[in-house]
Amino acid sequence: MAGQSGGRRPVVTVVGSFAVGLTLRADRFPVAGETVVGRDFDRGPGGKGSNQAVQAARLGADVEFVGLVGDDDLAAIAWELYRREGVGTRYLGVVQGRNTGVGFIVLNAAGENLIVLDPGANECLEPSHVERARERLARSHVVLTQLEIPARTAVHALRLAREAGVTAILNPAPARPLPLEDLALADIVTPNETELRILLGLAPDDPSDSLNLCRRLLDAGVRTVVLTRGARGVLVVEPRGVTEVAAFPVPVVDTTGAGDSFSATLAVSLAEGRPLMEAVRRAAAAGALTCTALGVIPALPRREQLEAFLAARG
Repeated sequence: MAGQSGGRRPVVTVVGSFAVGLTLRADRFPVAGETVVGRDFDRGPGGKGSNQAVQAARLGADVEFVGLVGDDDLAAIAWELYRREGVGTRYLGVVQGRNTGVGFIVLNAAGENLIVLDPGANECLEPSHVERARERLARSHVVLTQLEIPARTAVHALRLAREAGVTAILNPAPARPLPLEDLALADIVTPNETELRILLGLAPDDPSDSLNLCRRLLDAGVRTVVLTRGARGVLVVEPRGVTEVAAFPVPVVDTTGAGDSFSATLAVSLAEGRPLMEAVRRAAAAGALTCTALGVIPALPRREQLEAFLAARG
C-alpha cells in the first residue's frame, strides 16, 4: 500500500475484547448516591481489543481479531463493524448463554472518562482460542493483546508470538498485577503511569519514580517499555537508554480511545518495518488525533488523516 515503509503490507493479529459502549456526557461525574442529568447518549462498538483491531485496519494493515461475543443482539454490532472496517473474523467466536461485553461510559466537561465494564463473553476467551490462531500468529509481523480478557489468555498470545519470533506488544489495560515472568514474554509493554504501578503490584498513586519502575520491567526481561504520560509525552525505556517523544498538543474533546489508537498505531508502524522512535511518534500523533473527536470508533484516524496531521507538524 502506498505510504507504507518498506512497501510491505503489515500483518497484525489482535487478541482481545469486544464490548458495546453506552456513553453519556455530563458536566461532572456524580458522587455516590447522586443522580446527575446527562445528554448525548450514544451506543456503539468498543472493547480495547476491538478498537485496536479497527485502528490497525484503518491504517492499512491486514488484521485478524481473536475474540468472543455473546449470543445476544449486541453481537450483531461486532459483525457489522468488522465487515465495514475490513477486520478479519476467522477467529471470532460466539459463546452461547453469555452476554456480549458491555461498558458504561460517562464523559465530563473536561473530556475525562469514567467507565464500568461487564466483560460478558470476553471472560470466556481461553488459551485454546488463541491456539486455534497459532498459524496466523506465526505469520504476523506483530501480535497485540490487552487485559480485558483473562490474563492467562493474553499471556498465551505473548508466548506463542515469542516462540514464533514475532514482535509481541502488551497494552496492560485495564491494569492488574502480573508475574514478572509473564511480562517478560512481551517485547514491548505500553502502560500509562497508573497502569505501570498496578502491573508491579503497587498502589495506583505510588510515589515511586516512573523511570525506575520501567527499569524494573526491563530487569525482568521486557525488551522495551513505552510509557504514555498524556500531555507530557512518551518515555521509551530500553536497556541502552531512555528517549522522550513529545506530545502533540490538541484541543481535547474525548480521551476514551486514545490509548487504543496509540497501541494499534505503534503495532502497525512496527509491522511496516519502521524504526521504533518513528513508530512511537506516529502512535503519539494518532492518540492525539483520537482525542479531538467524540466517541471511539468515529475518532480513530484513517491513514490519510494521520499522514496529514504529521505532515502539518513537520
